[in-house]
Amino acid sequence: MLTVDIHTHILPEHIPNFRERFGYGGFIHLDHHKNCCARMMKDDHFFREVESNCWDPVTRQSECDALGVHVQVLSTVPVMFSYWAKPKDSLEVAKFLNDHIAEIVALYPKRFIGLGTIPMQDTALAIQELKRCKEIGLAGVQIGSNVNQLNLNEEAFFPIFEACQDLDMAIFIHPWEMMGTANIQKYWLPWLVGMPAETSRAISSLIFGGVFERLPKLRVAFAHGGGSFPSTIARIEHGFNVRPDLCAIDNEVNPREYLGKFWLDSLVHDPKMLDYILDLWGSKRVALGSDYPFPLGELEPSKLIKSMPYTDEVKSDLLAGAAMEWLNLKAETFL
Repeated sequence: MLTVDIHTHILPEHIPNFRERFGYGGFIHLDHHKNCCARMMKDDHFFREVESNCWDPVTRQSECDALGVHVQVLSTVPVMFSYWAKPKDSLEVAKFLNDHIAEIVALYPKRFIGLGTIPMQDTALAIQELKRCKEIGLAGVQIGSNVNQLNLNEEAFFPIFEACQDLDMAIFIHPWEMMGTANIQKYWLPWLVGMPAETSRAISSLIFGGVFERLPKLRVAFAHGGGSFPSTIARIEHGFNVRPDLCAIDNEVNPREYLGKFWLDSLVHDPKMLDYILDLWGSKRVALGSDYPFPLGELEPSKLIKSMPYTDEVKSDLLAGAAMEWLNLKAETFL
């Protein structure tokens, strides 16, 4: 049974010194301090330790073989989005990252599918790079859950979503720059609490802002099982019903109507939650996602899905069918 993991992150092994190139800091580089390991550094500040599976496609394939994953969808690590940077500099970073992913996809076309990154803070440049992503063989783009704390329903972003629909490019939305981070630093709460809330923020913004209504063919997937959105949809719907003067100002359609019209990954860590999102979304809108190679993800991708008492048809949807439909690709290409 074909297995496609839509949520995996990758970096180039060697990242230019963007701080030196652009004349200001805040960018990530890798400090290869020992064999097969590197420190992700934001200027002189430690961000995260990564291993060679974060940059080496051969190591990734070996690990995928051991885990039973046939295809990975590659996207950059969200800290690389660089929406805060000057747009032309963010574009240069994006081009570097996108070319790297495209090269890996070209080398191993049956093992990897690529998603690009685009400078969302500048609409014209974002669309320019989106078009180039398609030209170099990427299947879509990954974007953040907000752009410098602007919600995704802002009119400035609509032409980008419209271009994604017109160009037949999938979108993967990953939480980043989590709201309230400065107030919840202890206990890793930005990752444990902030990320689920950020994903719900993004989904709700696109629904209430009418983006899904205006672009019905837009293909969007959200990380981490939709974050806190599935568990709070009843509250969100209730708010819409009792305070339409606050919630329905840009879209009069009940938010529950959009369940199953966009995709979620399966990264929920709990069999009951997987049952729940399947009940709401259906198996054709939930795709395997592991957050490989990071420890907060599913350490054995597809283990939860394969352990569930689902029919082979449902498991086939979760393991590959939903991913292929989201990406508008044919499974036969990868067999």
